[in-house]
Amino acid sequence: MSIDLIVLGITWFLVFLFSTTLHEAGHALAALKLGDATAYQGGQVTLSPLPHVRREPFGMVVVPLLSFALSRGGWMMGWASAPYDPQWAHRYPRRAAIMALAGPAANLALVLVAALAVRVGMALGVYRAPESISFHSITSAAGPGLAAAAITPLSILFSLNLILCVFNLLPAPPLDGSAAIAIFMSDETARRYQAFLRQPMFSMLGILIAWRLFDPIFQPINLLALNLLYPGAGYR
Repeated sequence: MSIDLIVLGITWFLVFLFSTTLHEAGHALAALKLGDATAYQGGQVTLSPLPHVRREPFGMVVVPLLSFALSRGGWMMGWASAPYDPQWAHRYPRRAAIMALAGPAANLALVLVAALAVRVGMALGVYRAPESISFHSITSAAGPGLAAAAITPLSILFSLNLILCVFNLLPAPPLDGSAAIAIFMSDETARRYQAFLRQPMFSMLGILIAWRLFDPIFQPINLLALNLLYPGAGYR
């Protein structure tokens, strides 16, 4: 394994840890503000990845590193989770739906932060629209220096969080999007819907469906995001 690949892997892992930590902290903070202190009491209303890693060491450490190695540096995947009180969710299904949306909202915020950094760099003349774009390179530096060194982490921050946001919003259990649908239901209908989602077989089926549907859904959204980042660039 080359030094460049090791550095890329470390960069991916650090961005992954930060992104998933913010996602779960978003869930935990929203739950706390809406009346459920379960995740707060578990120490997960924090930007420190340690409580989140302790809860999901396999999903936050083993699988990300293994997926990066198996993809030969192409990407990294994994998962994390934040606890909540099922009785609270049953009593306040719409609050639980808002809590579910808080995680993807945190990822969307990071996409916007990365996009803002690119636009500021363009205004300063250090970044420009690249001829071709990849997950590791969503912008191009005008020359060597700190701005050029920041391209890879900035690009991964943008790309990974767009993936996390879109994937988690798919309305398939156990993803956040499936729980968020309850915000449009009456309380009684939402409670029946929650009971339906808790069946293990639907979670397994939901992941399979989401995995199959993700690419055709994500690709046009990714292109739209890049063309909004660079108006007039016409990426296809």
